[in-house]
Amino acid sequence: MVNASPALFSELVIEPRHGWQPVAFREIWHYRDVLRVLVWRDIKIRYRQTLLGGLWAVLQPLIAMAIFTFFFNRMARVASDGPPYQLFAFVGLLPWTFFSNAISLSSNSLITNQTLVSKIYFPRVFIPLGAIGALLLDLAIGLVLAFALMCYYHCPLSRALWLLPLYVGGSIAAAAGLGFLLSAVNVAYRDVKYMVPFVVQMGMFVTPVIYPISYLPARYRPYLALNPMTGMVLGFRHALLGTAVDQKLIAISLASAAVTLVGGLLVFRRMELKFADII
Repeated sequence: MVNASPALFSELVIEPRHGWQPVAFREIWHYRDVLRVLVWRDIKIRYRQTLLGGLWAVLQPLIAMAIFTFFFNRMARVASDGPPYQLFAFVGLLPWTFFSNAISLSSNSLITNQTLVSKIYFPRVFIPLGAIGALLLDLAIGLVLAFALMCYYHCPLSRALWLLPLYVGGSIAAAAGLGFLLSAVNVAYRDVKYMVPFVVQMGMFVTPVIYPISYLPARYRPYLALNPMTGMVLGFRHALLGTAVDQKLIAISLASAAVTLVGGLLVFRRMELKFADII
């Protein structure tokens, strides 16, 4: 016989829930190791049996940079805000590539993990978050290459480099918010997976990735900043390359990212109650 203290046991009451659900931050913290396992699993899946491995994280924005430089800079004469267009395009592609890949993977994450959803209990938000968290490795590799390109083009480090974590966080918030929303809707309506690639592809053209925002009339820029990735792309360039930035646009995009995160999480929690039944 082993005498165990009652403090070692906790009571779990399972009861039906209805309507909008609060975010169970205590539960999320309690299961935090599950998120770490899911992130590591997704990283291994991404690079398992690949020929180039982590180089895909570099090749994707690098090839896009070369194509955009040729067609938009050389052919269409699209200029940058000061730095070489190659750097301008590459740094803009870093957050956008992370965001677009995060939306594509997280929106389909519940469907690809339907066995986990239907048989094991843990906070379901970890599934889209795991897909997004695995892409942070790609972003880190891309940032290393960005610093290498800055050395090649003799571009000094910006004094605003300390703001980079803020823009990384904003990119994660925007991707997570849309990932929560789309993954939840995708459980009920499977045609979401066909819509997401088209929307992401079109989204790049309403984000100043391949052109400076100065090309847009000033009165329209706040509307463009409602797209959270507008401010994040501008912020990445400001933090890495020292380009001028309108703090008002950054604030609008950060607020939009926060609203997207909260809204997506609330919708996810509302629809989460029926995941196991309909997936």
